[in-house]
Amino acid sequence: MQGFILNYNKARDEDLIVTILCKNKIYTTYRFYGVRHATINIGKKIDFELETNYKSTIDRLKDVVDIGFSWFDDNSRVYCWQNFIKIFYVHLYDIEHIDKFYCMLLDECVKKLTRQNPKRAIIETYVKMLHYEGRMSFEDDCLLCDQKISGDIALVRGFKQTHEACSYKKAINRYAMQELLENKSTAKLSDNECERIWQVLLQGL
Repeated sequence: MQGFILNYNKARDEDLIVTILCKNKIYTTYRFYGVRHATINIGKKIDFELETNYKSTIDRLKDVVDIGFSWFDDNSRVYCWQNFIKIFYVHLYDIEHIDKFYCMLLDECVKKLTRQNPKRAIIETYVKMLHYEGRMSFEDDCLLCDQKISGDIALVRGFKQTHEACSYKKAINRYAMQELLENKSTAKLSDNECERIWQVLLQGL
């Protein structure tokens, strides 16, 4: 089977507990250190097998093969990708059975990262997820004061919209934000605006 490594933690010695997002399930697996392995790293996509052991509560991860991304030697892309995966893991924490949408979303983002600015690609991916989860709409009212937003828009965590004065965040062009939130496109955003949105995204999904 195939999946994305969302997280790993050291168990004992150099053994690892590895969390993997697959099409319909998030697996928590055990990986022994004692034999030669492909490198485990957050954000990598792997092909793997699981071995069930009646003495253990979790399956053993084995026969791991790295499914390489063409951009994985580009440090700036890897940095953005791994930061996104870390908060993606927190967002899905404690979920076992999952809709195939999330794995397909990461597959789509991997392809975007081949040709697109990494922060723009991930911002668009995040907005697509918010739409899927029913958490995104373009609102006229400020989250914090409930008054109408007539001009440009400032964002807080979860891409909720506020007045610049209410959230103390620098505002972003209203029409560019509308294009992003409604059509999942960063095309009308400046690089500076994308950077501000990126910083909001890093606060959590």
